[in-house]
Amino acid sequence: MSSQTLNIILFGETGVGKSSVINLIAGSPIAKTSPDADGCTMRSQSYEFNVGSRGIKIWDTVGLEEPQMGVNGYYTAIVNAYALIHKLHDAGGVDLLLFCIRGSRITTTIQSNYRLFYEILCDKQVPIALVITHLERENPMEDWWKRNQSSISKYGIHSAGHACVTGIVDRGEKYKESKDAILRLLSQHDNRGRFSMPPEPWLARFFRGLASLFSLGTPAGKDIARILTKRCGLDPETAYSLARRLEVDKNAGT
Repeated sequence: MSSQTLNIILFGETGVGKSSVINLIAGSPIAKTSPDADGCTMRSQSYEFNVGSRGIKIWDTVGLEEPQMGVNGYYTAIVNAYALIHKLHDAGGVDLLLFCIRGSRITTTIQSNYRLFYEILCDKQVPIALVITHLERENPMEDWWKRNQSSISKYGIHSAGHACVTGIVDRGEKYKESKDAILRLLSQHDNRGRFSMPPEPWLARFFRGLASLFSLGTPAGKDIARILTKRCGLDPETAYSLARRLEVDKNAGT
């Protein structure tokens, strides 16, 4: 993969139109399915293509559907995060977060997704940009941003750019405007500040952050080790080493 490739995590709630956003960027219908279908938080599907001479790699990633998560959902998120973090590490890290939100009201789930990806997964080290979708009835589409920018900020959601779009191909001029808007947004970002961590500490901080987000408390090390060995296929020695790391961090109050 070229060092000039822009590595992007694309996330948002089910039905927000992430596949359409990928197709908008790529200029062709390459994303016909979505990992949202199974609704498992942090499950991802990757797409790699060029826009002109620039390489783009996008991980279409399932966000949260509800502002609350039980223990079973937490463990499923761990399994999926384990796979995603290793893929990101192997690709050299993350350059940009694209947060897709529907052009309607801001919800607690949107807030939780912002925290999950920007604060917990990427440690506030990766710029995050908003893609506002389903704006085909807005004329001009940018008016949505003018009306809602201050409200978004009040909810604690801050961005390094935005694009107001429609993913409906037969919208003609609006579709072209959408493509121009999102490519203009991507042109403002590069990979010079790429964020990455070794997988084990990256995964450990994700565990802690996810538990804190939902006030679950850090699960027992033996439960984490069991999940990592049985569902992630990690060898027992590595799994227990990571579980012990979590126990030490928890006891130290970090």
